[in-house]
Amino acid sequence: MTSLLLLVILLSLIVLIGMINKRFFHMPSDIALVAFSLIIGLLLVLPGRLGWWQWNISFITEVDLEHFLLEGVLCFMLFSGASKVHFSKFISNIKPIVLLALLTTLLSSTLYGILFYLFSLIARLPMDIWTCILLGCIVSPTDPIAATSILNKLGLSKSVTSVIEGESLFNDGTGVVLFVFVKSMVGAGARENFLLLLGKEVLGAFAVGLAISYLTFQLFKRTKDPVQQILISLINVASVYIICEHSGFSGILASVVCGMFYAYCCDSIKREREVYDSSHLYESFWEIIEHILNSLLFVLLGLTACSHAISEHIILLIPAAILISLAARLFGVTASSLIVGRNRLPSNYSLAEFVTLMTWSALRGGLSLALVLGCSEILREETYLILLTVTYLTIFFTILVQGLTTGKVYHVIEKHKLNRNIEERKQRAMLEKPVTWEE
Repeated sequence: MTSLLLLVILLSLIVLIGMINKRFFHMPSDIALVAFSLIIGLLLVLPGRLGWWQWNISFITEVDLEHFLLEGVLCFMLFSGASKVHFSKFISNIKPIVLLALLTTLLSSTLYGILFYLFSLIARLPMDIWTCILLGCIVSPTDPIAATSILNKLGLSKSVTSVIEGESLFNDGTGVVLFVFVKSMVGAGARENFLLLLGKEVLGAFAVGLAISYLTFQLFKRTKDPVQQILISLINVASVYIICEHSGFSGILASVVCGMFYAYCCDSIKREREVYDSSHLYESFWEIIEHILNSLLFVLLGLTACSHAISEHIILLIPAAILISLAARLFGVTASSLIVGRNRLPSNYSLAEFVTLMTWSALRGGLSLALVLGCSEILREETYLILLTVTYLTIFFTILVQGLTTGKVYHVIEKHKLNRNIEERKQRAMLEKPVTWEE
């Protein structure tokens, strides 16, 4: 099947699912794409596996999602998401964002690996401790693509959205570094010092991202043609990603740096740009590109899930994948929040309120799948199928269940916060009330 025909099929599915969802179900569009594409994939694959009849599903099996993401569209999706971050809110919440991006990912990945190893011993799965930690590195980082496309539509406050987006955008760099390090321990690769690897990936990504973005933005602000500006931004993020990936730096993190740098610089010349780009072509272009690529990714997530073999232990893996993921995330967010301090949490949240929201709003997506697909060459087939099955289960649970209910959880937390603030004000008023003595 040609790439053009595959694109036509995928775009047709996106349009069809969107129309059905808008008419009957009214779910968030991205969640509907995942749900219905998964159902379509099951309808195409299950009859053949049950021995009834065999559909031609070559258009699914030919998709290389790992290359589609890591060597295709990921850098543009990250750039677009990062360029929409509310910069002032991001700076005001920089401490919790950094701790969540670094410490939470590290703690969650480690605890996930330990808990899954204990589960493997009980269930007698062929998993050693390092393979379990590798799985933790795959499923622990929250996904910026899912976060920016789904959570933005749920009515969360700007401050909360800034923290969730910021963590999702930056913790992928930490997650990838951890993944590379642990993968070298599991496979036959050379053992590298984690701190050196982290420094190389992160500092290199920041240096390349900032340097090239600064140079290209000098051209950007000197042209008054919005189309030229769009082309310059495309060249910027693509070249940064290529250089970083070939230099051993984190192209994922560098793409985020590019997006935030352009967002900050574009804001500084906002009035000037409104004169010659009154229609906001630049912003509209990136918004449309992000929407199209997100839609393609979410449809591919649902369709490709059914084309892969699954582990024979899936009945045991379903509750384990969900519960261990939530427990590890809860622990990581709690530890990071305690270090941040109660007074530095955004939106005047209590510790319990903030931890609950950050735990439940942690969505996973295409990056986790791309990472696990890269493990097929270093693991035995049975072990690889366990990792692949757990990754798919985690992605679908977080998007379909948590994604659909995060808005409700947020409103419950906001109501609890309002009642708590009222009670605190009453208590302060009682303490400040002067005492009168009657004879």
